[in-house]
Amino acid sequence: MRFRFLFAFFFLSLLAHAQTDLRVSDNKRFLVYQNGKPFFYLGDTAWELFHRLNRADAKKYLKNRKKKGFTVIQAVVLAEHDGLRDPNAYGQVPFQNTDPSQPNEAYFAHVDYILKQADRLGLHVALLPTWGDKLHKDKWGIGPEIFNEKSIYAYGKYLGERYKHRRNIIWVIGGDRNPRKGSADVEVWRALAKGVTEGVGGADKALMTFHPQTSSSTWFHTDDWLDFNLFQTGHCADSKVWEQISQDYRLAPVKPTMDGEPLYEEIPVCFDLKKNGYADPNDVRRKAYQSLFAGAHGFTYGCNNIWQMYVPGRKGYIDPTKPWYESLDLPAAQTMPYVRKLMESRPYLDRIPDQTLVPGTNSNDPKKRIQATRGSDYAFVYASSGQPFQVQMGIISGKEVKASWYNPRTGKAQKAETLPNTGVQTFTPPSQGNDQDWVLVLDDASRSFRSL
Repeated sequence: MRFRFLFAFFFLSLLAHAQTDLRVSDNKRFLVYQNGKPFFYLGDTAWELFHRLNRADAKKYLKNRKKKGFTVIQAVVLAEHDGLRDPNAYGQVPFQNTDPSQPNEAYFAHVDYILKQADRLGLHVALLPTWGDKLHKDKWGIGPEIFNEKSIYAYGKYLGERYKHRRNIIWVIGGDRNPRKGSADVEVWRALAKGVTEGVGGADKALMTFHPQTSSSTWFHTDDWLDFNLFQTGHCADSKVWEQISQDYRLAPVKPTMDGEPLYEEIPVCFDLKKNGYADPNDVRRKAYQSLFAGAHGFTYGCNNIWQMYVPGRKGYIDPTKPWYESLDLPAAQTMPYVRKLMESRPYLDRIPDQTLVPGTNSNDPKKRIQATRGSDYAFVYASSGQPFQVQMGIISGKEVKASWYNPRTGKAQKAETLPNTGVQTFTPPSQGNDQDWVLVLDDASRSFRSL
C-alpha cells in the first residue's frame, strides 16, 4: 500500500511539472521532441472544430487526418463565426453573458474531449485561445470585442491552468489579425501569452507562436515567448512564399518559421470566384514544396470547406463547394502524406535552403519556380511544372551521386541512376505541365539512404 501511494505521489508530481513534448531544435531551425527526435509539422486548418462538430464527427475528422499523416490540427477555442453567442453542437457557449471571467464548464469540457481524442491518436493541436475579432472586429469580424490586457491575461491563465497537463498542445497567440498601429494590440497579445505561460507553469512548458495576417516576426520576433515564427501568405495563387520564408530565415535571433495559412483547397482564388475560380490543387501542393525547400520547418494545408466545417443548411463563407465530410479526401489533401514522406526520408536537422544548387536565372512565377534544399550528403530540387534545370554538382558530398525523380502526386520515385558529382549538369523531369511537378533527389552514392 505504501509503495502504491509513493508511486502515485511521484506520478502526480511529474504531471504537475509536465511540459509540452515538443521543443525547438538545438540549431533553432526545426521542432523536435524533448528527446531530440525530429518532429515534422504537417498541419490542417480546422478552425471551427470545437464550435461546429459533435464528438462523433470530431473523431471521424481526426481519424481521417491521422491516417493521412497529418501531425497538427489548427483549431480555435473562441471561434470566428459568432463563437461567443452561437452555441456549439451541444447548445453550449463559452461564457455566461459573453463575459470571459465566467467560463461555461460544459463548453470547455467539449474542448477537453477533442484535445484528448487528438492526443490518443498521436496528433498535436495548435490551439488558438481566441480568434482576433474578440479583440478587434476589423471589417469582417463578428466579435463582440471582449478583451483588454487584464481580461485576456486572466483568460490565458485560465486556459493554461486547465491544460497544463495536456502535452499535445502548441499554443497560438493571435487569430488572423495584425496589431493595429497606435493601438494597445501588441501589449494585449503579450498579455495573453503571459497568462498562458504562467498558467502552464513556465515558458519551458509551452511552445508558442503567433497567427497574423502577415508574419509574426514583424511584432514579436525578439519576444522570449515566441518560439517559432508563423506567417500567412493567404489565398492567392501567385504569392512568392519562398521570399517570405527567406525573410524570416535570415533574422536574428534564429527561430524556426513556416507558412501557417497558405492557399486553401477549394477556395476562390484571392476571394474572387467570378474572376479567378477555385484554387488549383496543384497550386496548393506547390506551396508546400516551395516553402519547405526555402527553409520552413513545416507546412499547413487547408480546405475552405473544412476550416468552417460547412454543412448544407448552415451559412457558408467564401463560397464553399460541399460538406466538410465530403471534402476530407480532395486531390491536394491526398498528396500531403507524400510531402511528409520525402522530408522525413533523409537526415532532417541539417537541412538548409540552398539556391546555389540551381545556377542561372530563376523564375518568380510560382508555376515555373525551381527551389532547392540540401543536407551535407543529399539534395532535393523542386521543379514546379516539370521544367528542365541545371544543377551545380559537387556541393553535397560524394564522388558519385544517385539521382532519382520523386513524384509529389503519387509519393513514388523512379529508379536511381549513378552520376559523377562534378560540373554543371542539366536535368529534365519525366514530364512537363501545370500538373506535372517533380522533385530531383540527389544522394551521395556512398550512403545507404532508404528508397522512396
